[in-house]
Amino acid sequence: MQIDKVAEIKSAIATAEARNQQELEEYRLKFISKKSVVGELFAEMRHLPAEEKKGFGQVINEVKQLAEQKFQELIEQLNNGLSNTKKETPDLTLPPTQIPVGGIHPLTATRQRIIEIFERIGFNLSEGPEIEDDWHNFTALNFPENHPAREMQDTFFIEKNPDIALRTHTSSVQVRVMENQKPPIRTLSPGRVFRNEAISARAHCIFHQVEGLYVDEAVSFADLKQTLFHFAKEMFGKTTKVRFRPSFFPFTEPSAEIDISCLLCGGTGCNVCKGTGWVEIGGSGMVDPNVLENCGIDSIKYTGFAFGMGIERIAMLKYQIKDLRLFTENDVRFLRQFRPML
Repeated sequence: MQIDKVAEIKSAIATAEARNQQELEEYRLKFISKKSVVGELFAEMRHLPAEEKKGFGQVINEVKQLAEQKFQELIEQLNNGLSNTKKETPDLTLPPTQIPVGGIHPLTATRQRIIEIFERIGFNLSEGPEIEDDWHNFTALNFPENHPAREMQDTFFIEKNPDIALRTHTSSVQVRVMENQKPPIRTLSPGRVFRNEAISARAHCIFHQVEGLYVDEAVSFADLKQTLFHFAKEMFGKTTKVRFRPSFFPFTEPSAEIDISCLLCGGTGCNVCKGTGWVEIGGSGMVDPNVLENCGIDSIKYTGFAFGMGIERIAMLKYQIKDLRLFTENDVRFLRQFRPML
Protein backbone atom coordinates (compact mmCIF):
# COMPACT_ATOMS: atom_id res chain seq x y z
CA MET A 1 0.00 0.00 0.00
CA GLN A 2 2.83 2.42 0.94
CA ILE A 3 4.71 1.53 -2.26
CA ASP A 4 1.72 2.56 -4.37
CA LYS A 5 1.41 5.82 -2.46
CA VAL A 6 5.10 6.56 -2.94
CA ALA A 7 4.84 5.94 -6.69
CA GLU A 8 1.85 8.25 -6.88
CA ILE A 9 3.71 11.04 -5.05
CA LYS A 10 6.76 10.64 -7.33
CA SER A 11 4.56 10.95 -10.38
CA ALA A 12 2.88 14.06 -8.99
CA ILE A 13 6.28 15.64 -8.28
CA ALA A 14 7.56 14.88 -11.78
CA THR A 15 4.55 16.48 -13.50
CA ALA A 16 4.25 19.49 -11.15
CA GLU A 17 4.34 22.99 -12.68
CA ALA A 18 4.49 26.49 -11.25
CA ARG A 19 3.48 29.33 -13.57
CA ASN A 20 3.44 31.96 -10.81
CA GLN A 21 4.40 32.54 -7.19
CA GLN A 22 1.07 31.27 -5.90
CA GLU A 23 1.45 27.89 -7.64
CA LEU A 24 5.04 27.66 -6.41
CA GLU A 25 3.88 28.20 -2.85
CA GLU A 26 1.15 25.55 -3.32
CA TYR A 27 3.83 23.06 -4.43
CA ARG A 28 5.95 23.85 -1.39
CA LEU A 29 3.04 23.31 0.98
CA LYS A 30 2.08 20.03 -0.72
CA PHE A 31 5.52 18.39 -1.03
CA ILE A 32 8.10 20.29 1.11
CA SER A 33 6.50 21.53 4.32
CA LYS A 34 6.19 19.49 7.52
CA LYS A 35 2.48 18.85 6.84
CA SER A 36 3.09 17.82 3.22
CA VAL A 37 2.37 14.36 1.77
CA VAL A 38 6.06 13.53 2.26
CA GLY A 39 5.72 14.50 5.89
CA GLU A 40 2.76 12.14 6.21
CA LEU A 41 4.94 9.29 4.94
CA PHE A 42 7.44 9.93 7.73
CA ALA A 43 4.57 9.86 10.23
CA GLU A 44 3.43 6.46 8.92
CA MET A 45 6.83 4.95 9.71
CA ARG A 46 5.83 4.75 13.38
CA HIS A 47 3.25 2.06 12.55
CA LEU A 48 5.61 -0.20 10.54
CA PRO A 49 7.41 -3.23 11.96
CA ALA A 50 11.01 -2.55 12.98
CA GLU A 51 12.45 -4.69 10.16
CA GLU A 52 10.61 -2.59 7.49
CA LYS A 53 11.43 0.88 8.83
CA LYS A 54 14.98 1.06 7.44
CA GLY A 55 14.03 0.23 3.88
CA PHE A 56 10.94 2.43 3.91
CA GLY A 57 12.98 5.32 5.38
CA GLN A 58 15.40 5.16 2.44
CA VAL A 59 12.48 5.30 0.01
CA ILE A 60 11.00 8.35 1.79
CA ASN A 61 14.36 10.16 1.78
CA GLU A 62 14.59 9.63 -1.99
CA VAL A 63 11.10 11.12 -2.37
CA LYS A 64 12.07 14.05 -0.17
CA GLN A 65 15.23 14.77 -2.19
CA LEU A 66 13.24 14.47 -5.41
CA ALA A 67 10.65 16.97 -4.14
CA GLU A 68 13.36 19.47 -3.08
CA GLN A 69 15.20 19.13 -6.37
CA LYS A 70 11.99 19.72 -8.29
CA PHE A 71 11.25 22.75 -6.10
CA GLN A 72 14.60 24.35 -7.05
CA GLU A 73 13.91 23.67 -10.74
CA LEU A 74 10.52 25.33 -10.49
CA ILE A 75 12.09 28.39 -8.83
CA GLU A 76 14.66 28.73 -11.63
CA GLN A 77 12.04 28.28 -14.33
CA LEU A 78 9.79 30.88 -12.75
CA ASN A 79 12.65 33.42 -12.38
CA ASN A 80 13.78 32.90 -15.97
CA GLY A 81 10.24 33.33 -17.17
CA LEU A 82 9.87 36.65 -15.32
CA SER A 83 13.18 37.99 -16.66
CA ASN A 84 12.23 37.12 -20.22
CA THR A 85 8.81 38.73 -19.99
CA LYS A 86 8.56 41.56 -22.47
CA LYS A 87 8.39 44.90 -20.74
CA GLU A 88 5.62 47.24 -21.69
CA THR A 89 6.70 50.37 -23.52
CA PRO A 90 5.61 53.44 -21.56
CA ASP A 91 3.19 55.82 -23.23
CA LEU A 92 5.24 58.98 -23.67
CA THR A 93 2.15 61.00 -24.55
CA LEU A 94 0.75 60.71 -21.01
CA PRO A 95 1.14 63.81 -18.77
CA PRO A 96 3.96 63.55 -16.19
CA THR A 97 3.25 62.75 -12.56
CA GLN A 98 3.83 65.77 -10.32
CA ILE A 99 6.31 64.58 -7.68
CA PRO A 100 6.95 67.01 -4.79
CA VAL A 101 10.60 68.07 -4.73
CA GLY A 102 12.65 69.97 -2.21
CA GLY A 103 14.64 73.11 -2.78
CA ILE A 104 17.89 74.74 -1.71
CA HIS A 105 17.60 76.86 1.43
CA PRO A 106 17.76 80.59 0.54
CA LEU A 107 20.85 81.07 2.72
CA THR A 108 22.63 78.21 0.97
CA ALA A 109 21.61 79.51 -2.45
CA THR A 110 22.84 83.01 -1.56
CA ARG A 111 26.13 81.65 -0.21
CA GLN A 112 26.72 79.61 -3.35
CA ARG A 113 25.97 82.60 -5.58
CA ILE A 114 28.37 84.86 -3.65
CA ILE A 115 31.12 82.24 -3.89
CA GLU A 116 30.47 81.78 -7.61
CA ILE A 117 30.81 85.53 -8.30
CA PHE A 118 34.11 85.92 -6.46
CA GLU A 119 35.61 82.64 -7.69
CA ARG A 120 35.24 83.90 -11.26
CA ILE A 121 37.55 86.84 -10.47
CA GLY A 122 40.25 84.77 -8.78
CA PHE A 123 39.20 84.36 -5.14
CA ASN A 124 39.62 80.95 -3.52
CA LEU A 125 37.83 79.57 -0.45
CA SER A 126 39.28 79.26 3.04
CA GLU A 127 37.72 77.96 6.23
CA GLY A 128 38.61 78.01 9.91
CA PRO A 129 37.34 76.86 13.33
CA GLU A 130 34.18 78.32 14.87
CA ILE A 131 35.80 78.24 18.33
CA GLU A 132 38.67 80.71 18.24
CA ASP A 133 41.42 81.99 20.52
CA ASP A 134 41.88 85.64 21.46
CA TRP A 135 44.81 86.13 19.08
CA HIS A 136 43.01 85.17 15.87
CA ASN A 137 39.64 86.66 16.80
CA PHE A 138 40.80 89.97 18.34
CA THR A 139 44.46 90.74 19.00
CA ALA A 140 45.89 90.02 15.54
CA LEU A 141 43.08 92.13 14.04
CA ASN A 142 44.22 95.22 15.96
CA PHE A 143 41.49 95.14 18.64
CA PRO A 144 42.70 97.05 21.73
CA GLU A 145 42.31 95.27 25.07
CA ASN A 146 39.53 97.65 26.10
CA HIS A 147 37.56 97.39 22.84
CA PRO A 148 33.79 96.90 23.47
CA ALA A 149 33.69 93.79 21.25
CA ARG A 150 35.75 91.97 23.88
CA GLU A 151 33.03 92.44 26.49
CA MET A 152 30.36 89.87 27.28
CA GLN A 153 27.52 91.83 25.63
CA ASP A 154 28.97 91.03 22.18
CA THR A 155 30.92 87.79 22.51
CA PHE A 156 30.19 84.24 23.69
CA PHE A 157 33.26 83.32 25.73
CA ILE A 158 33.99 79.71 26.61
CA GLU A 159 33.37 79.14 30.31
CA LYS A 160 36.48 79.19 32.56
CA ASN A 161 38.69 80.31 29.67
CA PRO A 162 38.42 84.01 28.73
CA ASP A 163 40.92 83.55 25.88
CA ILE A 164 38.63 81.14 23.97
CA ALA A 165 35.34 82.27 22.38
CA LEU A 166 32.91 81.52 19.60
CA ARG A 167 34.20 83.56 16.68
CA THR A 168 32.43 86.88 16.17
CA HIS A 169 33.48 87.21 12.52
CA THR A 170 35.22 85.19 9.83
CA SER A 171 38.11 87.68 9.80
CA SER A 172 39.83 85.15 12.07
CA VAL A 173 40.08 82.87 9.04
CA GLN A 174 41.87 85.63 7.13
CA VAL A 175 44.45 85.88 9.94
CA ARG A 176 45.13 82.15 9.65
CA VAL A 177 45.51 82.43 5.89
CA MET A 178 47.98 85.34 6.15
CA GLU A 179 50.00 83.48 8.80
CA ASN A 180 50.40 80.42 6.58
CA GLN A 181 50.51 81.84 3.06
CA LYS A 182 52.73 84.39 1.37
CA PRO A 183 51.25 87.13 -0.86
CA PRO A 184 49.65 87.34 -3.31
CA ILE A 185 46.60 86.29 -1.30
CA ARG A 186 43.08 86.43 -2.68
CA THR A 187 40.67 84.49 -0.49
CA LEU A 188 36.99 84.36 0.48
CA SER A 189 35.91 83.13 3.94
CA PRO A 190 32.23 82.22 4.34
CA GLY A 191 31.01 80.76 7.60
CA ARG A 192 28.84 80.88 10.70
CA VAL A 193 29.53 83.47 13.40
CA PHE A 194 28.15 84.22 16.85
CA ARG A 195 27.21 87.44 18.68
CA ASN A 196 25.66 87.81 22.11
CA GLU A 197 22.67 89.78 20.83
CA ALA A 198 18.90 89.64 21.34
CA ILE A 199 17.01 87.83 18.57
CA SER A 200 14.68 90.05 16.56
CA ALA A 201 13.50 90.65 13.02
CA ARG A 202 16.78 92.48 12.28
CA ALA A 203 19.33 90.62 14.46
CA HIS A 204 20.24 87.12 15.60
CA CYS A 205 22.83 85.55 17.90
CA ILE A 206 23.86 83.09 15.16
CA PHE A 207 24.26 84.23 11.57
CA HIS A 208 26.50 83.83 8.53
CA GLN A 209 29.18 86.08 7.09
CA VAL A 210 31.38 86.07 4.04
CA GLU A 211 34.61 88.04 4.12
CA GLY A 212 37.09 88.70 1.35
CA LEU A 213 40.79 89.53 1.48
CA TYR A 214 43.23 90.58 -1.21
CA VAL A 215 46.91 91.20 -0.36
CA ASP A 216 49.58 91.95 -2.96
CA GLU A 217 51.92 94.68 -4.09
CA ALA A 218 50.32 98.01 -5.02
CA VAL A 219 46.74 97.06 -4.01
CA SER A 220 44.65 100.22 -3.70
CA PHE A 221 41.24 101.40 -2.55
CA ALA A 222 40.28 101.66 -6.21
CA ASP A 223 40.75 97.88 -6.50
CA LEU A 224 38.41 97.42 -3.55
CA LYS A 225 35.76 99.66 -5.10
CA GLN A 226 35.86 97.96 -8.48
CA THR A 227 35.66 94.50 -6.87
CA LEU A 228 32.55 95.44 -4.89
CA PHE A 229 30.99 97.27 -7.85
CA HIS A 230 31.36 94.04 -9.83
CA PHE A 231 29.84 91.96 -7.02
CA ALA A 232 26.82 94.24 -6.51
CA LYS A 233 25.90 94.29 -10.18
CA GLU A 234 26.34 90.53 -10.55
CA MET A 235 24.34 89.80 -7.40
CA PHE A 236 21.55 92.37 -7.61
CA GLY A 237 21.45 93.46 -11.25
CA LYS A 238 23.16 95.84 -13.67
CA THR A 239 21.13 98.85 -12.57
CA THR A 240 22.26 98.56 -8.92
CA LYS A 241 24.16 101.57 -7.61
CA VAL A 242 26.88 101.37 -4.96
CA ARG A 243 28.19 103.99 -2.57
CA PHE A 244 30.85 104.02 0.16
CA ARG A 245 30.45 105.86 3.48
CA PRO A 246 33.44 106.61 5.76
CA SER A 247 33.44 104.37 8.83
CA PHE A 248 35.77 102.78 11.38
CA PHE A 249 36.95 99.21 11.90
CA PRO A 250 39.99 98.28 14.02
CA PHE A 251 41.48 96.08 11.28
CA THR A 252 41.13 98.42 8.27
CA GLU A 253 42.25 102.00 7.59
CA PRO A 254 40.68 103.79 5.82
CA SER A 255 37.34 102.02 6.31
CA ALA A 256 33.98 102.36 4.61
CA GLU A 257 30.42 101.03 4.86
CA ILE A 258 29.00 99.59 1.63
CA ASP A 259 25.51 100.67 0.54
CA ILE A 260 23.48 99.66 -2.50
CA SER A 261 20.42 101.33 -3.98
CA CYS A 262 17.22 99.94 -2.46
CA LEU A 263 15.86 97.07 -4.54
CA LEU A 264 12.27 97.61 -3.42
CA CYS A 265 11.84 101.27 -4.30
CA GLY A 266 14.63 101.66 -6.86
CA GLY A 267 16.24 104.40 -4.76
CA THR A 268 13.20 106.64 -4.42
CA GLY A 269 12.70 105.91 -0.71
CA CYS A 270 10.55 103.39 1.22
CA ASN A 271 10.14 101.80 4.66
CA VAL A 272 12.92 99.28 4.08
CA CYS A 273 15.53 101.90 3.28
CA LYS A 274 13.96 104.39 5.76
CA GLY A 275 13.34 106.86 2.97
CA THR A 276 17.02 107.22 2.05
CA GLY A 277 17.00 105.06 -1.08
CA TRP A 278 20.08 103.17 0.20
CA VAL A 279 20.56 99.88 2.09
CA GLU A 280 23.77 98.84 3.86
CA ILE A 281 25.21 95.44 2.91
CA GLY A 282 28.59 95.36 4.71
CA GLY A 283 31.88 96.96 5.66
CA SER A 284 35.23 97.27 3.92
CA GLY A 285 38.58 99.01 3.93
CA MET A 286 42.31 98.78 3.40
CA VAL A 287 43.98 96.26 5.69
CA ASP A 288 45.64 98.07 8.60
CA PRO A 289 49.46 97.77 8.45
CA ASN A 290 49.47 96.51 12.04
CA VAL A 291 47.34 93.53 10.98
CA LEU A 292 49.76 92.68 8.16
CA GLU A 293 52.74 92.89 10.53
CA ASN A 294 50.95 90.76 13.15
CA CYS A 295 50.58 88.06 10.50
CA GLY A 296 54.20 88.22 9.37
CA ILE A 297 53.63 90.22 6.16
CA ASP A 298 55.82 93.20 5.25
CA SER A 299 53.45 96.19 5.35
CA ILE A 300 55.94 98.34 3.42
CA LYS A 301 56.04 96.00 0.44
CA TYR A 302 52.44 94.76 0.52
CA THR A 303 49.03 96.34 0.88
CA GLY A 304 45.60 94.81 0.81
CA PHE A 305 41.87 95.31 1.13
CA ALA A 306 39.20 93.41 3.05
CA PHE A 307 35.42 93.38 3.08
CA GLY A 308 32.69 91.57 4.95
CA MET A 309 28.97 91.03 4.42
CA GLY A 310 26.18 89.22 6.22
CA ILE A 311 24.78 86.43 4.06
CA GLU A 312 21.38 86.86 5.73
CA ARG A 313 21.36 90.54 4.79
CA ILE A 314 22.16 89.73 1.16
CA ALA A 315 19.46 87.04 1.07
CA MET A 316 16.89 89.40 2.62
CA LEU A 317 17.57 91.98 -0.06
CA LYS A 318 17.67 89.51 -2.93
CA TYR A 319 14.47 87.67 -1.95
CA GLN A 320 12.76 90.66 -0.27
CA ILE A 321 12.49 88.95 3.14
CA LYS A 322 11.69 91.29 6.02
CA ASP A 323 12.21 89.04 9.08
CA LEU A 324 15.61 87.49 9.82
CA ARG A 325 14.07 84.83 12.07
CA LEU A 326 12.41 83.11 9.10
CA PHE A 327 15.78 81.67 8.05
CA THR A 328 16.10 79.53 11.19
CA GLU A 329 12.48 78.69 12.10
CA ASN A 330 12.18 75.89 9.48
CA ASP A 331 8.63 76.90 8.61
CA VAL A 332 7.75 74.77 5.56
CA ARG A 333 5.39 77.48 4.29
CA PHE A 334 8.40 79.78 4.00
CA LEU A 335 10.78 77.16 2.60
CA ARG A 336 8.32 75.97 -0.06
CA GLN A 337 8.62 79.35 -1.78
CA PHE A 338 12.18 78.44 -2.79
CA ARG A 339 11.44 75.12 -4.45
CA PRO A 340 12.43 75.04 -8.14
CA MET A 341 9.61 75.52 -10.64
CA LEU A 342 8.60 72.32 -12.44
